[in-house]
Amino acid sequence: MNQWINDTLLPPVLKFVNTKPITALRNGMLYTMPFSIVGSIFLLLANFPVKAISDFVTESGLADYFNQAFGASFAIMSLFAVMGIAYSYVKGEGFEGLPAGMISLVIFLLTMDSTVTDAEAGVTIGNVIDKTWTGGQGMISAIIVGLFVGWGYTWFLKRDIRIKLPEQVPTNVANSFTALIPAAVLTTVALLVYVFFDKVFKTTLVEWIYQVIQSPMQGVTDSLGGALMLGFLVPFLWFFGVHGSTIVGGIMGPILQANSLANTDLVNSGKELTVANGGHIVTQQFLDQFMTVTGAGMTIGIVMFMLALAKSQQFKQLGRLSLIPAVFNINEPIIFATPVVMNPIMAIPFILTPVVSGVITYFALYTGLVPLFTAVMVPWTTPPIISGFLVGGWRAALLQAVVLTIGFFIYLPFIRKVDSLNYAQEQGATLAEVEAEAEAEDKVTA
Repeated sequence: MNQWINDTLLPPVLKFVNTKPITALRNGMLYTMPFSIVGSIFLLLANFPVKAISDFVTESGLADYFNQAFGASFAIMSLFAVMGIAYSYVKGEGFEGLPAGMISLVIFLLTMDSTVTDAEAGVTIGNVIDKTWTGGQGMISAIIVGLFVGWGYTWFLKRDIRIKLPEQVPTNVANSFTALIPAAVLTTVALLVYVFFDKVFKTTLVEWIYQVIQSPMQGVTDSLGGALMLGFLVPFLWFFGVHGSTIVGGIMGPILQANSLANTDLVNSGKELTVANGGHIVTQQFLDQFMTVTGAGMTIGIVMFMLALAKSQQFKQLGRLSLIPAVFNINEPIIFATPVVMNPIMAIPFILTPVVSGVITYFALYTGLVPLFTAVMVPWTTPPIISGFLVGGWRAALLQAVVLTIGFFIYLPFIRKVDSLNYAQEQGATLAEVEAEAEAEDKVTA
C-alpha cells in the first residue's frame, strides 16, 4: 500500500500543491493573517459573547471605535490578499516582488467603481473606495488579479522587457524603473477590461466575478458537502506528509473568510444572524475550531489515550511530550511520531474524526443549537474550549467539548491496536511474532 501511495497517488498530489499559482496563493494569504487576527480582536471587543459586557461597550460608545479598527483591518482583507499573492508569485520566480504587489493594488481598485450611489437619497458620491469589495465579497477578484499581475509581471522580467539603469543607480530607484513598463501595460489591460464590462455588461469586473464565480463557490462551500470536503482534505493531505492545513487554508481560506464577513455584514444591517436570513454555516471558525482544533485530525484523543491508557513506554513518553503542544493546537509530534503519516491503521480515525465533527457542527449550527459565527477569529494557538467561547459563546465551547470527546472514542480502538503492537515489541517479541499475534487477535474478534 505504501508503495502504491508513493508511486501512484502522491506524485500528482504534490505536483498540484506545488504549482506556481497554488504556492503563490498559499504564501500570499499568509500575509493577511496578522490583520485578520487584529481585526477580529476589535470585532470581539465590539461584540463580546457576555451580554453584560457587550451592553456596556455599546452604551458607552466604545463599539463604534472598535468597529472603526475592524473596518481598517479585517474589512479590507482583499487589499492585503491581492498584494500578498502578487508579491509571493514574483518572489517565487526570483524577482523583487514589492512592485508587483503595488501594481496589483492599482489594478484591483480598477476592477471596481470609484462612486457610490445612495438609492434612497438619489445622491452619488465620487472619489471613494467602496469597502463592499475590499472585504470578503472581493476576495475571489483579489485572488484572480493577484495571480494575473504576478504572472504578467514575471513574463516581462523573464524576457528582460524593462528599463535598465546603470549599476551605479541605487537599487530602490532601479526597481521603480524596472516596474514601469510592466505597470503601464498591465494597467492599460485592466482599464480596457473595466471599459468592456462597463459598456457591455453595465457592471464592474469585481461585481461580475462575485455574482458569477464567488457566490456559487460560497454556496457550494457553505453546505454539508462542503463541510465534509474540508474535513476530508486536511487530514488526507497530512497522511502523505503534506501540510494539509496550509494547503486547504490557502485555497479555501478566502471563501471561508468571505462567509464570516458576510455574517458580520448581516448583523451590522440589523438583521438576526440565522440561516433563514442568509447566514453562512461553514466559515473559517467552522474549520479552525471544529475540524482542526488541537491540530489536523483533532488528535487530542490520541494524546489523552497515551497519557491515561497506553501500555507501551514509547506512547507514554510521547503523550507527556505532546500534551502542551496539543493544547495549543500543535500536533506535528503526534502526526510524525505515532506515526499517523503513511500509517494505514491510523488513517481511518485521522480522517473520520474531523468528518464526524463537521457533520455534528453543521447540524448544530443549522438547527440553531449553536449561533452562527461572525468574523471574530482567534489566534490558531488558542486552546480549545476557550477558542469556542470567544468565537461563539458558551454553546460553541460546549460543542467543542462534545466533538473532542467523540473524537477520543473514534481514535480509541485504532490507537489501542498500535499501542498493543508497540508494547509487544518492547517485551522482546519480533515483528513477525507481533504481527502473528495481532492476526490471531483479529480472528478471535471476528
